Amino acid sequence: MTAKIDTTEHQARRMTLLSKVQGNSIVIVPSAQEAIRSNDTEYHFRQNSDFFYLTGFTEPDAFLILSNKLGATDENANIASFMFVRPKDETAEIWHGRRLGVAMAPQKLMIDTAYSVNDIATILPDIIDGHTHLYYSLGESDYADGVVQEAVGKCKNAPKQSKIAPSSIVDVNALIHQMRLIKSEQEIAVMKRSADISCRAHAEAMKLCAPGIYEYQLEATILHSFAMQGARHAAYNTIVGGGDNGCILHYIENQDALKSGDLVLIDAGSEYQGYAADITRTFPVNGRFTPSQSAIYALVLKTQLACIKQLVPGAIIPEVMETAVNIITQGLLDLGILQGDLASCVKREAHKAFFMHGLGHYLGLDVHDVGNYKENGQNKPLEIGMVMTVEPGIYISDTANVPEQFKGIGVRIEDNIVITAQGNQVLTEQVPKNIADIEALMVQA
Repeated sequence: MTAKIDTTEHQARRMTLLSKVQGNSIVIVPSAQEAIRSNDTEYHFRQNSDFFYLTGFTEPDAFLILSNKLGATDENANIASFMFVRPKDETAEIWHGRRLGVAMAPQKLMIDTAYSVNDIATILPDIIDGHTHLYYSLGESDYADGVVQEAVGKCKNAPKQSKIAPSSIVDVNALIHQMRLIKSEQEIAVMKRSADISCRAHAEAMKLCAPGIYEYQLEATILHSFAMQGARHAAYNTIVGGGDNGCILHYIENQDALKSGDLVLIDAGSEYQGYAADITRTFPVNGRFTPSQSAIYALVLKTQLACIKQLVPGAIIPEVMETAVNIITQGLLDLGILQGDLASCVKREAHKAFFMHGLGHYLGLDVHDVGNYKENGQNKPLEIGMVMTVEPGIYISDTANVPEQFKGIGVRIEDNIVITAQGNQVLTEQVPKNIADIEALMVQA
């Protein structure tokens, strides 16, 4: 199964963005640049998410320019789109791979005009000239800032050429990120594919797991499964934490041998067509939960299921978080891990010793995706098309002052949901999370 965003959707996004800016504006969005890993080798190139959202273009050193410049004699906007891209270069392409080039860019990317990025210093001032407003995000790229500021400076300092520089600069990110928060049908289809790939990888790790296996071997299994299904890269550094390592929220050393009697927590998600999945599962190394592990696991799962039920259009995430806090706090009281009564424990935030993070986050082109959680000081209600994670957890370190049988137990259960008119859809339901289903899969393997 393949899923992909159509070029026509990228074009529609650009038109939507232009409809949100003021009249007589120019929008400039740069691509990412290649980053040096060591000496003369680069990290694998990953495109800037905002640029990719608007273009689908995966080459570095590019600029997207959008304009709704007003005509000289009327108020009708002349809508135009431009791209600066790397030119075709036979020698460079032999060494580093094919380039789209200037000639093919307009047709391939559905833009009006393309230029060589080598000529941007000469051409960009003429494109900027006469616009009242510049929409650009300063401070994200020193290179791009230099290019844009030089072009604006040339407009300011060219009175003899009658050039006019923009009188205001507006951060374009706020508009793009508002758009990215609500996913289209095509985006949801791509994210569902990323979720399916990740679910299968988690299941493969469950089936491979056994005492003596190293954390990095489970990580390798997951990454192999991603690649074999068409997702060459993970969306973030994979977490594989056995025993007390599972109590470290962002543990990525993944270097220890797994022990019988411990749990292992895996937080891993693929990146497919630019879109992230983000799944956490926790399961016993030897395939069987102990009674203490089962008690903690069942409490986390109860919390997650209750929260998923409440995450519907109009819901407020902090209010659902209150549900998670109440369930987890009462459960820890029932197990003797916390002392006192529910009201006093909630008031003094006693849960934070064992559940110290939030309920979840937006998900999309970035694993911690863009979008405001508040508007005008008020919590933002969930809307149809939003995608988010739901990931309550309980982490009890070996040094915690709790009954001995609970020490070293770290449990997180994380799924991805899309908000729908009917409530929500769990995108990551294909990987087991009920105790009986996990044990059955591991025993079968």
